[in-house]
Amino acid sequence: MARLFGIVLPDTRRVDYGLTILKGIGWTLSKKVLTQTKIDPATRIKDLTEEQLKKISVAIESHIKVEGDLREETTDNIKRLREIGCYRGIRHIRNLPVYGQRTKSNARTKRGKRKTVGALKKEDQVKLETAKSTAPAAAPAKK
Repeated sequence: MARLFGIVLPDTRRVDYGLTILKGIGWTLSKKVLTQTKIDPATRIKDLTEEQLKKISVAIESHIKVEGDLREETTDNIKRLREIGCYRGIRHIRNLPVYGQRTKSNARTKRGKRKTVGALKKEDQVKLETAKSTAPAAAPAKK
């Protein structure tokens, strides 16, 4: 069981894939780190020695921001955009897409589940009003 930067890497995976579990490292950076440390990408994480793990962590730490530092930097950047009140900051505040995507038909991930809004027919509105007026009032709380 190998741990890098507080993340447990799966033992049965190859090293090149295992490094991509770390936030901030994709396939390209993973390959670059492995060539820099002269470790075969096809080896499994369980077969790595302590020395090889140390080489990998030193190589990553010296050149790349990962995990906590990266998350902290992105939240600081978003906070700065919100404070200066620029367009991107306002989009973050309103929880809408930031980079110009359309929102009429898409952006469900950002905006959440659809909420249907529409006009009521007169008959339906009358039924709702009568239901509200005939509903029993809440009982007062006993002391």
